[in-house]
Order: sequence, then structure tokens, then C-alpha cells
Amino acid sequence: MIIIEQIEALRTQLKAWRRTGESIAFVPTMGNLHAGHLALVKRAQALGSKVVVSIFVNPTQFDRKEDLAAYPRTLEQDCALLQAEGADVVFTPTPALMYPLGGLATKVEVPGISQLLEGASRPGHFTGVSTVVCKLFNLVQPDVAVFGEKDFQQLMLIRQMVRDLDMDIRIEGLPTVREPDGLAMSSRNGYLTAEERHLAPEFNRILREVVDALHKGRQDYPSLQAEAMKSLESKGFRPDYVEIRRVIDLQPPGKNDRVLVVLGSAWLGKARLIDNIPLQD
Repeated sequence: MIIIEQIEALRTQLKAWRRTGESIAFVPTMGNLHAGHLALVKRAQALGSKVVVSIFVNPTQFDRKEDLAAYPRTLEQDCALLQAEGADVVFTPTPALMYPLGGLATKVEVPGISQLLEGASRPGHFTGVSTVVCKLFNLVQPDVAVFGEKDFQQLMLIRQMVRDLDMDIRIEGLPTVREPDGLAMSSRNGYLTAEERHLAPEFNRILREVVDALHKGRQDYPSLQAEAMKSLESKGFRPDYVEIRRVIDLQPPGKNDRVLVVLGSAWLGKARLIDNIPLQD
């Protein structure tokens, strides 16, 4: 496995691979890797002959400075995991390399979807995401890129960006990887205390109650959402939202819409958890 820090070295390696007909699969991450990330790498290995993983804690997608400062940096451990998993290149740029002017000058924005749900709760977040992913796509120029479905809205945003900008990149989504008790794997789960970690699976359980109600035919969506918010509060969470949306565009569903997703976000102590459960009749 090769660890690359500079853009020109990355491009030189990628050009050499392309000359010999290799296909490139890409997994962008912010590090602090867990089994969910490694599942993305494994999927990438099935889709390309060479796998590039980026590790970059992107400052422009954090809406709170304290969150950026607290985000765990575990580069040495991450590289050891990726080497064991069989990644070919790890790209580890610095903020100064990615943003030589100190921040966003040119921005990539995906209107509409960027302002919903996570976008409403975290202003500016998705501009940072779409811009950095666009930059990384330009640097790596992969044949395929793999993202987890835990960040469902992010995945949809990237797919729209790729369509809108005519990028010749296949976007592959991987179902959420969960702990045995149902909690979605996340780097931020490390913020949970032992007591909070014991409680955290209730978040997914409450979202699943909404899914069960939908399967039973309930269509009073605002009431279902309000009930879930109240349940989360009663368990000690501070919910941001629980929403039932159409999968196709994350808009509120109409009477005849059946391809839906239940999305939620809630604080538990210092950890902000997100999760989603797609459903289809």
C-alpha cells in the first residue's frame, strides 16, 4: 500500500495505472475508520482493480468549530487497517493543500437538496461536502466511488452533483453497517459515554417503529413524525428531526407515494446521531 500526501504524486501513480488498463475505485473518508468504512473498501475492491482511499478531515463541512477540533484523527491506525484490508493507495492531503487560499473560494453547490434536513440543521455543511467531493473526484478521476447509505442525504446529493456536472463516475451506495444491537456505525459513536452507548440503539428502534406503522398502512405522516420525536425525548435524546420522505427527491410524500425513507437525527450527550431506514411496498 502506498501513502501519498501530494497531488502530483497521486496523479503520477494514477496515470501509470490507467496506462496499463487498471480501473480505479475510490472511497473518500474523514478517517477514524471503523468496520463500516472497511466494508466500503471491500466493496470497492469488487468494483475496481485498484482502490484509492482518501483520509481528509474536511474543515469546510463542519458547522461548529468545536466539532472540527474534537473530531478524532487516527491516521496511523487508519493506515494499518487499510493496509490489512488491501487498499492500494491512501491519499492524505492537508487542509493547506486542499484549500491553499485558506478556505472555499470556488464553491460547488447542489440547490434544493442541500437545504433540507441535515442542510437545515447544519447550514453550509453540504456546500463543504459537495465542494470537497468534487475536488477529490477531479484529483482521483475514479471509475466508481463508494459511499455508505447511513449518510443517505449526502449520497443523494453526490449522485445529483455527478448527474448535473456530467461526471463519468459510477456512484455505488452500500447499506448501513450496524452494531449487533442496531446502532449505525459512526466515528462519532466514540463520543458516547458507556451509559449513552447502552441507550443509543433506542434511536434506531424508534425509527423502526415508524417504518412498522407505515407498513401497516398509516399515512398520517406528521403525526407519526411527532410521535417519534416525543418517544426520543422521553428516552433522553434531543431530536433534531424525524422525517418521512420520498426516496427519489427527499420531498414529503403524497398519498400515492410508496418508495419512502424514514430519516432522523438526534443528540445524545455530545454525540449527534443520524440514521435512516428505506422502505418500499
